[in-house]
Amino acid sequence: MRLILNLIWLILAGFWMVVGYAIAALICFILIITIPFGIASLRIAAFALWPFGKTLVRRPHAGVASGIGNVIWFVLCGWWLALGHLVTGIALCITIIGIPLGLANFKLIPVSLLPLGREIVPAGEASAF
Repeated sequence: MRLILNLIWLILAGFWMVVGYAIAALICFILIITIPFGIASLRIAAFALWPFGKTLVRRPHAGVASGIGNVIWFVLCGWWLALGHLVTGIALCITIIGIPLGLANFKLIPVSLLPLGREIVPAGEASAF
């Protein structure tokens, strides 16, 4: 079932969101000082490309630097990526078949707003954190 949902996701929402994350990464790489944010954007893009079967957990060792980095990320890229997930999620929830895909979009909003201090893990390993 995950494979089917991931393939439908890839066609309807995943590809377009990955393009958004790639643009965010490019902007961050151009600004040189924000290269770590570009790397985080590419990590999230991989999650946005194939989200079913993975989940998000907080890293217990994330500190103040992650918080400051999240504020900078929010200003540069986070708000418009989260807006993209919100709009796409609402559009997908209009149809019954699209509801799981819309919910997956809503699942990606927190990581698109505040990516630092979080880790993407397989769904079965989430309880270990």
